[in-house]
Amino acid sequence: MSGDTWAGRWKQVKGKAKEKWGKLTDDDLATAEGDRDQLVGRIQERYGMAKDDAERQVDDWLAKS
Repeated sequence: MSGDTWAGRWKQVKGKAKEKWGKLTDDDLATAEGDRDQLVGRIQERYGMAKDDAERQVDDWLAKS
């Protein structure tokens, strides 16, 4: 998904992101604000996972959203 498409969908999906990754705070989501890499970084930080795993989770989640 392109960066523009991702940013455009962000407002629609950020609530679902919080449901999926409950450890993310509102500040985490505000910081990510449609930036996939920021979201991946926040997920890595909150869940202590490798970047590849976080990216895979985000990509799988986006494909289903």
